[in-house]
Formats: sequence, C-alpha cells, structure tokens
Amino acid sequence: MSVIPAMKSSVGKLAQSSTCFMLCDIQERFMPRIHNSKTVLHTAKLLTQVSDVLDIPCVVTEQYPKAFGVTAEACFENKTDFLERKGLPVEKKKFSMIVNDVEEKLKGWTDVKSIVLFGVEAHICVQQTALDLLERDYDVHVVVDATSSQVTYDREVALERMRQSGAFLTTAQSATFMLMESADHANFKAVSKLIIEHSKLINEFSV
Repeated sequence: MSVIPAMKSSVGKLAQSSTCFMLCDIQERFMPRIHNSKTVLHTAKLLTQVSDVLDIPCVVTEQYPKAFGVTAEACFENKTDFLERKGLPVEKKKFSMIVNDVEEKLKGWTDVKSIVLFGVEAHICVQQTALDLLERDYDVHVVVDATSSQVTYDREVALERMRQSGAFLTTAQSATFMLMESADHANFKAVSKLIIEHSKLINEFSV
C-alpha cells in the first residue's frame, strides 16, 4: 500500500520578487479614534518607504472616503509621488480590500504569492481582507505594529483569528529584513537608514 506524502505547509518566508504590500484604510478622519494610532502611522510610513526602495507593489484602499477622509499623509514620505508610482487608492464600501479593481491588480502581478497586509480596523477590514486572500491561496503576513482597531480587545481577538486561519503575524522590521535576506542586498544601507529612523520613535504597542 503506497503512502501519499503530506503536503508541506508554507513556513511564511517572504521574497522580494513575489511580494505585494496592502495598506488598508488608514484614513485621516478615522485615525484619531484608533488605538496607538501614532505607531500605526509611522510604521505604515516605514512600509511605504520600503515598498519604494525595494520596488515592491503596494495597493492602497479607502473605505467610503466621503465619510472617513482620504489616506493619511503621515503614511508616506511624499504621498503624491508615492501614489503616482504605485497607483491611486481604490475606493470601496465593501469591508474587505478584495474588490474588483484590487483583484484585477493582483491578477496582473502573476509572480505575487505573498501579501504584507496592514491597516485598520484589524477586526473588520483587515481581517476580512486576510481571509479573502487566504482563500485565494496567498501567504498573508499581517504587520502587527501597523495594524489596529479602536478597541484593544477587538484588535487582540482579530490577530488571533487571522493567525488561526493561517495568516502569519509579523512586525515591520521582521518583514523588511526577510525581504532583503542578506546584508549583501543592494539596498541594505538605504533600508537600514529607514529602520534606524523608525527605531527612534516610540512603539506604543511595546510600552
């Protein structure tokens, strides 16, 4: 009787050539209500900078911007320049980021296998996005220091819910160094400078 080998599950390694960043609904009018919003904002900025330096695609969405405003300027070194390079935010009313326009973007990036996901709120839009991506067989990496909710309990339960479903919980620095893989990376010095500046800021989640 032959034995069928078990399928090997992903260990969640990120590769620069097969990764996409997804910035979920970090919008101006909503952020003052979000737990540890300062850390979410400056960590989102680090991630958009890394996306630029490493030339990694980044999808940005906005949940009903008429009510919640546009994506916060603080998420970027230069918002206008970034969005010109990466694409304008996709407006939506669905909670998940996986709307038609985003699906079309993902289908066009045939090499993308892993998603680095961050934003608000953890228990609504981020969680539903993570589950939709997992159903589509993407590896999902949720950046915990750039993801939050209004209520800490909602955030904690959402992170555990996503982990139970197969998402990987990570930090901005961990994901960034995994993407570079080695100090021999051509952009190591440039990215290291960004990390050093980010490290000078208080991480409210670790206080």
